[in-house]
Amino acid sequence: MPEPYYSKDGLTIYHGDCQAVLAALPPNSVDSIVTDPPYGLQFMGKAWDHGVPGVEVWAECLRVLKPGGHLLAFAGTRTQHRMAVNIEDAGFEIRDMIAWVYGSGFPKSLDVSKAIDKAAGAEREVVGRYQPPNGSTWNLKNDKATPSIGATGHSDRAASLDITAPATEAARQWQGWGTALKPALEPITVARKPFKGTVAANVLEHGTGAINVDGCRVDALHGRPHREKTGEKWSGSSMDSCGSKAVGTTTQGRFPANLIHDGSEEVVGLFPESKDGVAVNRNRGEVIDSVCGFTSGHSGKDEGYGGGGSAARFFYCAKASRKERGEGNNHPTVKPLALMRYLVRLVTPPGGVVLDPFMGSGTTILAAAGEGFRGIGMELEVASCEIAQRRVQGVLL
Repeated sequence: MPEPYYSKDGLTIYHGDCQAVLAALPPNSVDSIVTDPPYGLQFMGKAWDHGVPGVEVWAECLRVLKPGGHLLAFAGTRTQHRMAVNIEDAGFEIRDMIAWVYGSGFPKSLDVSKAIDKAAGAEREVVGRYQPPNGSTWNLKNDKATPSIGATGHSDRAASLDITAPATEAARQWQGWGTALKPALEPITVARKPFKGTVAANVLEHGTGAINVDGCRVDALHGRPHREKTGEKWSGSSMDSCGSKAVGTTTQGRFPANLIHDGSEEVVGLFPESKDGVAVNRNRGEVIDSVCGFTSGHSGKDEGYGGGGSAARFFYCAKASRKERGEGNNHPTVKPLALMRYLVRLVTPPGGVVLDPFMGSGTTILAAAGEGFRGIGMELEVASCEIAQRRVQGVLL
């Protein structure tokens, strides 16, 4: 086995290429894999995002998983098919796909009318200014508007967009045309390692093969994982994934669905209203989980929109806040801790080991710790290992 970069209290970080590190792990040794691998979009020009992980990597993941163990792998909408095919070709059984829907995506679309005028050398007249809402900032490049990412992982250069009028007849004909849709979801492939015999027999032998339905039921009022109180104990984790004490109720809560949303008004407004659901308007303050010390990303206090709404049928989770990312965490693809806690709980048996071969800044292993699991993370870039170690130590100290 390679020497760990960091190891303490059931959490282990390895620095190196995941395929090589995986090859050193014993077969059938981990209970679940929850990971956010490269999407193959050449994100921000990063070399590690030149393509999706190949079949060889997923074959090693298959080998180290126990029979019936689940793999959850995020992907980009443009390359989801490549990711899923590679996972399947490695020997996994594709079980489902979870959609994480959010309202904070930035459109990265080329303005065709502007491009035509630029090619013609025609200067467009500025007729107004568009200032992004909520104090957002933009990075303008090649006539595209994209969020500007700085050292903190957040926008670092304020800019407003010129509203211009077409200068040529051809540009006028193609005014309002672009090249891309606004990103609003990320797919998560749900796969399972094949096993012999029945699910019941495999669960009894290996503890894997099933998903934690009751532990991930959604409270119909709050849109959070449900916890049923039994005496002084709570079923599942003692804290819900939003960092606040779960609501005790005699109902079971809604069956977990293959859709997760960020609770934003933009997304909630897309759902049709219904009498048996309650849409929620999540406050955006921040609280600390009193058990694990994690930042939840919101206050845990919800207010109804004043009517029914089917968005409450689904678990919701906002994107990672600045405070949750931690000081100096400039990793560009940090997933929210609440989301990762929900996912690791969904597919990991009690006391199990969660593996993330593309660890990034360590959110998955933090989530594993928060849910009472052991965690193994692998990361190619040493800077990300350093960030992950600081985040882990900040929780465990």
